[in-house]
Amino acid sequence: MSAAEIAVVVPTRDRPELLARLLDGLRMQVLPADRFEVIVIDDGSSTSTTQHVLAEESARGELALSSVRNETALGQARARNQGWRAVQAPLVAFTDDDCVPDPEWLSALLLASETAPGAIVQGRTEPDPLRARREGPFSRTVRVDALGPQYQTCNILYPHALLERLGGFDERVGHPVAGEDTELAWRAFDSGARAVFAADALVFHAIHELGFSGALREATRWSEAARVFALHPEAREMLSRRVFWNGWHYCLARSAVALALPRPVRRILLTHHAMQLAGRARAAGAGPWVAPLLLVYDAVETAALVRGSVRYRTLVL
Repeated sequence: MSAAEIAVVVPTRDRPELLARLLDGLRMQVLPADRFEVIVIDDGSSTSTTQHVLAEESARGELALSSVRNETALGQARARNQGWRAVQAPLVAFTDDDCVPDPEWLSALLLASETAPGAIVQGRTEPDPLRARREGPFSRTVRVDALGPQYQTCNILYPHALLERLGGFDERVGHPVAGEDTELAWRAFDSGARAVFAADALVFHAIHELGFSGALREATRWSEAARVFALHPEAREMLSRRVFWNGWHYCLARSAVALALPRPVRRILLTHHAMQLAGRARAAGAGPWVAPLLLVYDAVETAALVRGSVRYRTLVL
């Protein structure tokens, strides 16, 4: 039986270079290696490269590393469940294969857990500064600088006993997966659990350059997020005006309504929306020509949430 105090669970699929960077970061932890273990779930990688990375890391012998190989992809919810169920450590830290932890990450999570026994601990997440040039209007990364409301699994710790009591992540979440980590946290709160924030528990998240077409594909996946609000109406506190996914969706809806209003009002509202989109493009380091593309992106993302609203009988736009 492992004597580790904390286990790190990582699902991965077809991102061997990023996985290698994560393992490098775990090897650099100031927490002594005998106090934590790492389990990687290779969820159906299409080549053997991921297994080569894991074999090379095991051969180094510096991490208490184990792995599980799924021949076909089972999804992140099931992969994470496989991970935490395979370890004995009383604390389980989740991160992703496109993250790199600060050397103090595990020590800070452990300290926060000792200060708030039994609590979920959410750490701080910042875009990877080494890849800042990749950030743009159609890139994807994660920023977390305060507690909640999404409780992303790129940087979060759960007591093993709490995961057992909850049954872990809901594996019924549809495909593409969206919001399974948020749903787990809010289900935990429904059961009486609490969460604390550990600002010193830092991971750096990769910045993925999606391009316009890739961003549109990404936008369509959010249909499943509506399920979170159907199951946990109290989670609506994270929505803009408790209905809109974000403020940009509200602006889009306002402009749609403006089309039916008198011409002077319509002109004011549509002009204001256009100026806001241009400012958003500039803030992302792009020219005003990107503003119409941002409008299309918002429309596609809103349409995805409308589909989810119909499917789960709850209004999210």
